[in-house]
Amino acid sequence: MPQLHSDLNSELNSEQPKQYLKDGIVTDNHWQLVEANSETLPSGDILVPIAYWQANHQQLAGHSGKVGVWIDSHEEIEAFSDSIAALPVIAINFPKFADGRGFSTARLLCERYGYIGEIRAIGQFMRDQLFMMQRCGFNAFQFDSDIDLAAASKSLNDFSDSYQVAVDQPEPLFKRHR
Repeated sequence: MPQLHSDLNSELNSEQPKQYLKDGIVTDNHWQLVEANSETLPSGDILVPIAYWQANHQQLAGHSGKVGVWIDSHEEIEAFSDSIAALPVIAINFPKFADGRGFSTARLLCERYGYIGEIRAIGQFMRDQLFMMQRCGFNAFQFDSDIDLAAASKSLNDFSDSYQVAVDQPEPLFKRHR
């Protein structure tokens, strides 16, 4: 089973954020991140590591709350692409704000695998990245530090239009403005 990245491990050991951004709105966070080596699962809605989910998905079907997964940026989503449609939340961990692999993972989830559930960013990312993260398919953002979420939500609208194609706009600007 893969080891937790130290940044996420420290996040798991600290108090869970009480709120996060979902679809641009400050929302109460009722999901709990679970470590790979947890002996017991908390009641309620949980996010488990993908490796834990793969090894225990039959037992997790009887869990008292909803079950979603979190993946580290180095993990491949192809390993569970056949069963992603049933997951209510897929969280993607950013071990460093400069690690862009999570952007690609979110885009693959949406474009290649047709995932339409919540794609949540967790770990080390910055407010300045929210606009592009949204363009790649993220619709939820759980910051690992205290931040004014209402102010951060304004970053989702930093630009009025985009040149490039993305999950949120499949047609480039030059084709839209003919």
